[in-house]
Amino acid sequence: MAENNSEAKAAGPYTASFWNYPSPREGPAVPYTNDATSNPVLRGVTLAIATTIIRSVTFVQSILWKNAQFDTLRNIPELKGYDPRYDPTVIPIASQSKALQDPLKSELLTCQPRKTSKGYYTSGDFHAAYKAGQLTPTAVAEALLPLIQRDALSPGKHSVAFLEVKREILIKAAEASTQRYKVGKPLSVLDGVPVAVKDEAEIKDYKRTLASNNDFTGKLNETAWCVRKWEEAGAMIIGKSTMHEIGLDTTNNNPIFGTPRNPHNEHFYTGGSSGGSAYATAAGLCPLSLGADGGGSIRIPASFCGLYGLKTSHGRVSGAPTNDICRTTGVYGPIASSIDDLAIAYRVMAQQDLNTHSAKFPDPLTLDSARNQSLNGHVKYLGVCEEWIARADPAVKSFFDKAIDFYIHKRGYKRVSIRIPFLPQLQKAHALTILSEIRSGLQPDQISHLTHHNQLLMSVAGTHSTAQDLIAAQRLRSLLMSHLASLWDKYPEMLIVTPTTPLPGWRINDGDLARGLSDSDTSLKNMEYVFMANFSGNPAISVPMGYTEVDGHGKEASGNSGSYIPAGLMAMGIWGSEEQLIEWAKEGEELLAGGEEAAIRRPEGEGWVDVLEIANKGK
Repeated sequence: MAENNSEAKAAGPYTASFWNYPSPREGPAVPYTNDATSNPVLRGVTLAIATTIIRSVTFVQSILWKNAQFDTLRNIPELKGYDPRYDPTVIPIASQSKALQDPLKSELLTCQPRKTSKGYYTSGDFHAAYKAGQLTPTAVAEALLPLIQRDALSPGKHSVAFLEVKREILIKAAEASTQRYKVGKPLSVLDGVPVAVKDEAEIKDYKRTLASNNDFTGKLNETAWCVRKWEEAGAMIIGKSTMHEIGLDTTNNNPIFGTPRNPHNEHFYTGGSSGGSAYATAAGLCPLSLGADGGGSIRIPASFCGLYGLKTSHGRVSGAPTNDICRTTGVYGPIASSIDDLAIAYRVMAQQDLNTHSAKFPDPLTLDSARNQSLNGHVKYLGVCEEWIARADPAVKSFFDKAIDFYIHKRGYKRVSIRIPFLPQLQKAHALTILSEIRSGLQPDQISHLTHHNQLLMSVAGTHSTAQDLIAAQRLRSLLMSHLASLWDKYPEMLIVTPTTPLPGWRINDGDLARGLSDSDTSLKNMEYVFMANFSGNPAISVPMGYTEVDGHGKEASGNSGSYIPAGLMAMGIWGSEEQLIEWAKEGEELLAGGEEAAIRRPEGEGWVDVLEIANKGK
């Protein structure tokens, strides 16, 4: 049953086209102010001592809780006119389409080989090499194993990106794929293509630890639906990729299993919490990977690693029977080094699971359900919240302005200024919600086994939320969704655009790798643009938009220093608009193209692995 605001409800032009659509209602006209509090950065021994004290002293926890201002949400007077909304799922109602006899033969599942020798390999490159008999999936699997196995006597060079690699399972899948190509019957363009899966999703015969010292493996230990769909298309799971422990921050710093460094620049983090998947993809180990996103955890690493990342509509992609750790904010989605791979990965993984909300969404593999997003004869809007964007780092803001100019002058979009009320309060409401959801799924003994930073988070932010605070947060969610609906009434099919993150990367302090880091101010800054899509349930995509030059120590530099860190551009669309976002990303492929160069840079030197060349040499 749809959740609606308690005041008079107005039906907009989209209301009849969606299930559970919010009542369009412009939010209060409040000025934008961001009076963020300042919190100390804790690291090393100081972090360990502070955690021990704070965990045992409730009074100190209360002080930190109040400093975070979570308790101020209940005092916003404008919330009295809104009912709380606990579920952000909104589903487009599509006309019944004829199911395909063989969904994997859909013409939507095509992928071109890379356009230049300086680009990333795509699924199309693997598929073409296999079909031509130049390589086999078995040869590729054998080439990858020495690079990614961490349990070998000599851990692979890229094993830090993986928690678990099952040699027997990978070789079995590779040999089955090799045989299919041998008889000329590959299952799809993904057949034999290596993919990595974030440890957040269940895979049969693999542990699920969420990159912690706890074991969260489900009793059924069955493969998550979205991963199973990739396997049914022939994809080879090369292993469980690492993540920020429990997904509770956005660097991917992990003192337990090791921290993968950004393949583009070893002085920087990959971003998180899907950093292992982003690393594997950016390093060339696989053209696509699975991520999960509760607060930017697909889009931030995609941005920092120069990749494409899609946060799907809430409920769109089924991860069943995996037990979700953040049920009303988290989703599964793909990370890829090409937009074609991103599109294919999404369309395969989003197939309808009849036991979940995904069954109500349109079939992603039928042409009539992939809506025509060209908007023939209609204005194509890009919505920009000017005051919000102004908070980005100057280098990131410069890239953003150039990207928007490209879409306006080269692709016919129209820029419109929009207003979104209570943005800082909404970010607090999202943080309160996701931390409460994660804390509710953890037992005290499990928390005691977490790293210091996460023990700190769970002791303060995850424990002191009251029912009043949580209800106030959901009233803010209701306000946001109704306001967004009113914006789409005014500007149909508008894409709300921002940088993916205001930061030009996040530099690694080597001393933080052993004990972790607690830097809540930078964490909140890093999530400033991404949180909204998680809280409102909308889809959002991150695409590469530029490269910030940095010096040899990872500090921002002027001119061409020869070292860089990628930056991402993000668009958020109306519920169910993944295909529109994919089309928008394709329209921007030329944004970074120049001469013979590839549209996006792959890492230089040893940051990138030529898997096909290694496999060829090993034949």
